[in-house]
Amino acid sequence: MDFYSSSSSTISSHEEPHVLAVDDNLIDRKLVEKLLKKSSCKVTTAENGLRALEYLGLGADQEHSTNNNGSKVNMIITDYCMPGMTGYELLKKIKESSILKDVPVVIMSSENIPTRIDQCMEEGAQMFMLKPLKHSDVKRLRCQLMQCQ
Repeated sequence: MDFYSSSSSTISSHEEPHVLAVDDNLIDRKLVEKLLKKSSCKVTTAENGLRALEYLGLGADQEHSTNNNGSKVNMIITDYCMPGMTGYELLKKIKESSILKDVPVVIMSSENIPTRIDQCMEEGAQMFMLKPLKHSDVKRLRCQLMQCQ
C-alpha cells in the first residue's frame, strides 16, 4: 500500500484523502475500508489504538522517531470500544501531539451514549458516528474533508 498524500488535513478535490481506520472488529474494519474506498479515499487500517499510534509515529518506542506517517493522514476514524486502548484514549494521544493535533478524528460506536459522545467532542473529536456506518455517513465525512458546505 502506498502512503502518498497531502500533509494538511484539508485537501483539494483532485487528491485522494488518506484515512486511517482503526477498529478491533475485522468485519467493521473491512466495512469502513470498503465504504471509504468507494468514496475515493486511500485507506490504511489498524486493528487497535496501539497499532494506530505506531503507524502515526507515536508508539512508546517511537517518541524520537523520524516516522512521519501522521503528516500523510488527512483523517482518523476510530471505534470507541477497543481492548487495550479505547478510541477516546487514542483521540487524547492524537490531540496531545504537536504534529497530529490538527488531523480530524472521527469516533464510531454502536452505542448511543450521550455522555460518551459529549466527552469525545469536548476532547476534540470532529464527529461521533453510530455504527454500522452507511455510505451516506462516509459521503458526509468526505465532504467535510473537502470542506464543502
